[in-house]
Amino acid sequence: MIKSIKELGNFDKPREKLLDKGVSALKDYELIAVMLGSGVKGKDVLKLSKEIEKLLKESFDTIDLQKLLDIKGLGLAKAAILMSAIELSKRYLLKQHKTISNAFDAYEEFKSIADKRQEYFVALYLDGAKRILEKRVLFIGTIDKSIVHPREVFAPAIELRAASLIVAHNHPSGQLHPSQSDLAITQKLAQSAEILGIELLDHLIITKEGYFSFEEENLM
Repeated sequence: MIKSIKELGNFDKPREKLLDKGVSALKDYELIAVMLGSGVKGKDVLKLSKEIEKLLKESFDTIDLQKLLDIKGLGLAKAAILMSAIELSKRYLLKQHKTISNAFDAYEEFKSIADKRQEYFVALYLDGAKRILEKRVLFIGTIDKSIVHPREVFAPAIELRAASLIVAHNHPSGQLHPSQSDLAITQKLAQSAEILGIELLDHLIITKEGYFSFEEENLM
């Protein structure tokens, strides 16, 4: 039998727990259960919520609608609610005046891509005080100068009215030093930044061992 929140025992009801003890008392999967409201065929709401919690812990920064839909039984309506909540939380969390002062600060924002098996190209868009406006995954796959087009990198900067940006990509091989393609990408983006008047502050290579900063190595 599929259980909704209404059908759970009082002890198990996340909504009632929220009202009684406050939202901070809820565990992550209980917060998800409140959003879902009910389970799906073969899974009650708490079991489904725990599966979603596991996925979020593994890939919160790169979560998308398809990854949610890959959870057996989760339909488009519930997945859309979750994606909306995730996107809203990202937007507001990133707007809490977090400032990027150096390459290590940027690395802290990018390090979630260190253990990805594919290459990820990600950008941080900053305001005039170097506060984060938004972080976006721009490309997934083999990253080279033909794939990373300045138009795709700078379009969000124009949309967000960003003053500057920092880009990063991971090397699944673990190699921290830049390739010739990495150098070419950086040069191409720097030239575009100068034309557009949007400063390219740094380009980081991310691996499990740490990061390489083009700015720190005077390669910008």
